[in-house]
Amino acid sequence: MSDILRRHRVAALLGAALIISPFVMSLAESASNAVATTQTPVAGITVPNGSFAPIVATDKPAVVTVTTVMKAPPQTMGEESPFDGGGSPFDEQFRQFFGDQGIPMPKTSPQQQAQRAEALGSGFIVGADGTIVTNNHVVDGATSIKVTLDDGTELPATLVGRDAKNDLAVLKVKSGKPLPTVKWGDSDKLMAGDQILAFGNPFGIGTTVTAGIVSARGRDLNSGPFDDFIQIDAPINHGNSGGPLVDVSGNVVGINTAIFSPNGGSVGVGFAIPSDQAQKVVAKLMKGGNIQYGYLGVQIQPVTPDVAGAVGLDHPGGALVSEVTEGSPAAKAGIKTGDVITSFAGDPIKDPKDLSRAVADVAPGAKETLDVWRGGKTVQISADVGRNSDDVKSASTEGDNQKPSAGQALRVPSLGLGLTDLTPDIREELNLAANQRGAVVERVNPDKAASNAGLQPGDVIVAVDQSPVRNARQANQAIAEAGRSGRKSVLLLVDRGDAQIFVAVPFAAG
Repeated sequence: MSDILRRHRVAALLGAALIISPFVMSLAESASNAVATTQTPVAGITVPNGSFAPIVATDKPAVVTVTTVMKAPPQTMGEESPFDGGGSPFDEQFRQFFGDQGIPMPKTSPQQQAQRAEALGSGFIVGADGTIVTNNHVVDGATSIKVTLDDGTELPATLVGRDAKNDLAVLKVKSGKPLPTVKWGDSDKLMAGDQILAFGNPFGIGTTVTAGIVSARGRDLNSGPFDDFIQIDAPINHGNSGGPLVDVSGNVVGINTAIFSPNGGSVGVGFAIPSDQAQKVVAKLMKGGNIQYGYLGVQIQPVTPDVAGAVGLDHPGGALVSEVTEGSPAAKAGIKTGDVITSFAGDPIKDPKDLSRAVADVAPGAKETLDVWRGGKTVQISADVGRNSDDVKSASTEGDNQKPSAGQALRVPSLGLGLTDLTPDIREELNLAANQRGAVVERVNPDKAASNAGLQPGDVIVAVDQSPVRNARQANQAIAEAGRSGRKSVLLLVDRGDAQIFVAVPFAAG
């Protein structure tokens, strides 16, 4: 993702769906992911003269509005309603939506605001018995849930199950008659440029359909471990969350979840959860309760061409283990820092996301086989998959940048690094343990390979080509030896903040 998208990530995740109010309290939406999918053509739907009317006529009856009631924070007497210009960050949005368009702005008393808040989202019916799919963030924290059908019928809904990691929830209503449904599609067949339609209830004005194309696949918003969003340019706004994204055959290819927006409205950058991902989760949620995910206990990072060259792989691919959690299933199975996991349960691993999803899909307690590249050959390892929870992570993260105290640096000319030994002052400044060993990066030449590879002052090099180093001189010698061996890159294991990462630095660029 670009720096611009990262800077606006909160706006993107807050912008897609809810209207929260003291009866309509605010246009803010909770943070979320996005879903999208495609499927086989629906028989009987034709698109004359490029019109989407037949698809809309078929699918719209299965699109619902989801209204949830939550406890509202009490306001003291004298505080103004957020609709009255009382300082709410959403005042301008309400002013544009209500006042500027001649619609009377709602008036609510502090007593009403203290009683409840309502949140508005969307959903779609996948079972004639009243089974409904929506986003988890639409129903999160709800004390009661109401579903409004396309014909205006209002029905109380019960929460069957929800999953925060995938931002999905399943509801159930009883109507006394079979309800219209939409069918799942096959999102794996969806390509950039394909036409799609987005359904939902933006701003609470009623069920609406917008058209566009798939802008990109595989978007990662860094909002969860299973990010694999479909990016679309069809306008989606507050209230659209949980609504279906359908293909030109009328099948659900995604679930509208989030937008990127610098101003709170649609700017043509929306995100949806793919149907292939969502359908598996929904099937589990329909059985009731929450989902338990598998856990391995490794921090992982991509295998770049430089990393592949440094570890002897003939092509990039797999997940490089930068750290193994003590006592985890991975540690008990014998997985080591520096291993490259190339397959899991018989399926190839192309990148860290592949491994995260593959492990998560395994039921805790299952025994699985991994192929690991170690020491120039493939090793098979059997691991008992554990249970994941919110306080464990399987993906690597980088700590804050920190600079060490000045010292006598040992230059590594081929890489553009200035290394120094760990001193008591440096340990204290970097908050390192007394037994920490390694070489501190004191300087990085901006025109050399180390800078291009991402090394930073304050990094502590603890291993070179998977061999531990205790000080700057050992690190320099190990790097020089790697250069003499004829390899194109050297693999450095770096402590940075609270994380451990591998950095591959090419000699050719040094």
